[in-house]
Amino acid sequence: MIGAWSYQFIVNIQKLIYTTHITCSLEVVFLQGLINDLKAVLGETRVLTDPVEVEAYTRDYTWNSLRLICPEPVAEGCLVVRPENTKEVSEVVKIAGRYKIPVIPRGGGTGIVAGSVPLQPSIIISMERMNRILELDEENLMITCEAAVRLKDLVDLFAQHEKLYFPLHPGDESAHVGGMVSTNAGGVRAVRHGVMRDQVKGLEVVLPTGEILCFGGSEGKLVKNNAGYDLMHLFIGSEGTLGIITRVTLRLVPKTKASGTLIISFNSRKEAFAAVPAIIREGIIPVAIEYVEKDQIVKTAGVLDKTWPAKEGIADLIFILAEDSDEALYNKGMLIEEICRRFNMAGSVIAQSKKDQRDILEIRSHLFPAIEKDIVDVMDATVPRGRLCEFIEEVERLAERYNTRIPLLAHAGDGNLHTFVLKEDGKIPWYYNELKAKFYQTAVKLGGTVTGEHGVGMLRLKELPLQFCVKELEIMRQIKKVFDPEGILNPGKKIPD
Repeated sequence: MIGAWSYQFIVNIQKLIYTTHITCSLEVVFLQGLINDLKAVLGETRVLTDPVEVEAYTRDYTWNSLRLICPEPVAEGCLVVRPENTKEVSEVVKIAGRYKIPVIPRGGGTGIVAGSVPLQPSIIISMERMNRILELDEENLMITCEAAVRLKDLVDLFAQHEKLYFPLHPGDESAHVGGMVSTNAGGVRAVRHGVMRDQVKGLEVVLPTGEILCFGGSEGKLVKNNAGYDLMHLFIGSEGTLGIITRVTLRLVPKTKASGTLIISFNSRKEAFAAVPAIIREGIIPVAIEYVEKDQIVKTAGVLDKTWPAKEGIADLIFILAEDSDEALYNKGMLIEEICRRFNMAGSVIAQSKKDQRDILEIRSHLFPAIEKDIVDVMDATVPRGRLCEFIEEVERLAERYNTRIPLLAHAGDGNLHTFVLKEDGKIPWYYNELKAKFYQTAVKLGGTVTGEHGVGMLRLKELPLQFCVKELEIMRQIKKVFDPEGILNPGKKIPD
């Protein structure tokens, strides 16, 4: 808030000066001093001030899909800096502190809740140049990389590795590791391997004061660490409001000898979701259990010029299986089919070749981009797995109440449900706010959360009081103040002011 006040004060002074015919502009002096200080640290080419160049950094994926319900980002008055190492990030933050200017950390720009969007004149720190993989430690099963290493970089690296891989796949492979940690990304493989929080073993973070801290032991590779308060996990999922993540150490897992993707089709949503807890009760923990709807997934496959292999039914469960032998893989697949028959399975398909498995995952990962032009909002709630059917029943009642269709996509294995609010005649439907409120109220009533993986950003701030009491929100504000007393780091995100 101080940064916005400072900027508006300068603008008001400038107007006063113009009206009294004084040629000197305090605003220009103020901004030029800031620019000069930044260029002294980064050089001429890594400080962007051209409004056309800057504008591209003021938007994330939110603005392609949800711009109708969000305020426009501010490009005028923003600067973009592109540091190449942690020391430069620290120096930029110190400069921002002196000028009381907000700082917006930016990764791959793949977020969909306006988590890295400036709403006032700010310094946008793009991490794009900090993209080196620093160490692959096979002995400790860990990899250390800078914040801008992409998910695709990890996928490509371990596609060539015989024994190890990084287990998480949140979706968009252009996402940066630092952003995935900052948002505590989830994705399709969370059933067996957990979310991003479960992969992080060490962090290097620049505080809003410019100080640099390292967590996870001196090398960031500890498996156990029970000393003091666990500060590292405060930064995981903090969405860039407590510090700027510059380096990450992630755990790796051994590759299994056999893998396959099993698609089970059903004739109703309820039958598909009812099968999930029954499978897990049998001790079967696949890498992923995904729910997709046939019309959406077939359309998505067509966009990619591919063919969806499952033809029967109206809804599919996708099981990603990984076992130590072909026999174990086959037995797990047979047991899953046996259980699904009790829930009126309509058909099944298994893909064992690497190409076919990759195609299925690619189609699933592309589902949202393929239909985004028709979407107002993608709601993101998680409930206990055993209550998914209750949640689905309420969603269907809401669709009937508002005489609309509510498509679904779900990480069914961990209870994370995405519902799509569709445009009507190219516009936001009149019932949008009512529907959204009832959706999140139902999730919380069922013991759930208003965001399972997308994060709060700016779009879910209003929903937080549904889940947290006044005291909990106040504690969160106090934590923010301890780390960021001037309130300059990604203001207006994660927690309500």
